[in-house]
Amino acid sequence: MIEIPDLAVGGLAAGTLSAFVLGGGLLRSRRQRARQREEIATLHAHLDVARQEVDRAAQAFTAEVVHLAQRRIPAEATRAAHPHVQVPGPLHPELAGSGLGAGMDSVVAGLLAAMAQERKRVDAAARAGMRGATREIQAGLYRLQDVLRGLQQRYDDPDLAQTLFELDHENEQSLRRAQVAAVVCGAWVGLAREESHLVDAVTGGQSRLVGYHRVQVHNHLEEGTALVSHAVEPVAIIVAELLDNALRHSSPDTTVAVNLERAHHGVSVTIDDAGVGMASEERAYAQRMVAGGDPILLSELGDPPRMGLAAIGQLTRQFDLSVDLSTPSPYGGVRAVLLVKNHLLSRIDPTERPPAASAARSTRQAAPAAPTAPPAPVVEPRPARVPTPVARDTAPVTHESAPEPDGDVLPRRRRRVRADDLPAQAGSAAPEPPPARTPEEAAAALGALQSGTAAARSATDAEGNDPR
Repeated sequence: MIEIPDLAVGGLAAGTLSAFVLGGGLLRSRRQRARQREEIATLHAHLDVARQEVDRAAQAFTAEVVHLAQRRIPAEATRAAHPHVQVPGPLHPELAGSGLGAGMDSVVAGLLAAMAQERKRVDAAARAGMRGATREIQAGLYRLQDVLRGLQQRYDDPDLAQTLFELDHENEQSLRRAQVAAVVCGAWVGLAREESHLVDAVTGGQSRLVGYHRVQVHNHLEEGTALVSHAVEPVAIIVAELLDNALRHSSPDTTVAVNLERAHHGVSVTIDDAGVGMASEERAYAQRMVAGGDPILLSELGDPPRMGLAAIGQLTRQFDLSVDLSTPSPYGGVRAVLLVKNHLLSRIDPTERPPAASAARSTRQAAPAAPTAPPAPVVEPRPARVPTPVARDTAPVTHESAPEPDGDVLPRRRRRVRADDLPAQAGSAAPEPPPARTPEEAAAALGALQSGTAAARSATDAEGNDPR
């Protein structure tokens, strides 16, 4: 049998052992809880740091989005119309190579593409509207031009002729502006002409301007140098716009020199003015406009729109012409060179179709010896049939205008009848009226009338101011 003291000792030992076991477990549990608390505290600290980083990133993203909306996108939109505008980069340079930076750039690119597409759509609609309006305006101005030309041929009254000439010139200027607007909007030039002397196309462009008398044309081309039919009006429009710029940007007491010369690839029309000239940026912009390489929107032409250079660019692209503005004029202003290539040139027999009387004579024209004109035939009226001599010049009719002795090319108009138009019998009806004058003869008559009127006024003023 086991004695009681032994049992007590065994129980006490077992209890002590159990206590040690339980104490060790509790100690381990406390240590684990302490470590867990430390880990939790560490995690809280890391979470706080991460939260702060997220907050900073969110603030940076928000600032970047605000910068994109308030600065970058408006600057990009402005630069679409004004290339010189500087566009700021990202607010945080470190984003330039990141995914966020790439995303921002894609937003800007997409917005610009949408803006460009919308601008083209709006511009196309505006061009269509302007084409319709200018078409109606041009038609009305052409009708008015025909009426004025008819009145000029019908009436010879000096005062009325002068008024009609001034109205015709004003109408011509309005027609030029409408024509330029139509060309910029993509319309055709509006006129189909026959082959013409190149110097006539230049003179025609000159006649459409205010201050045309300041333009001096020097024709160094061979006689008969002409333009094919579809190039006549485009060349006249381009010359008119280049001359208009030269006249507008130079002093009214200066002249604008125009030289027509033969080149290897065609004919050059060089225009020099003594105006204010252009800065390098202006010259580059003007050269880009007249080159016609890039499409030009109406919104790029300013307010009010300056359509002259844009019209030149349209015509140079459509008709394979070339305009250069890169060289300054030797007179301190601007030099513009229009090159008409060989495939746009033709030839007209100057004896069959001479250039207009107002056109500059060619310096290559050999001065022919003045032929001795045979005496005019004298028609002896029959006494029995014509009792009274007819007081008329019996020289043959001529439609050519003889130049003035001092080299002035203004024509003289002479009233003449043919010898065989004299009445052959007594009591016969009055001679038939002369045939209707052609537009060229009417223009020559009007020029002679204006010259004579101006000379008479000058003589009258001189007599009135004579101190004797």
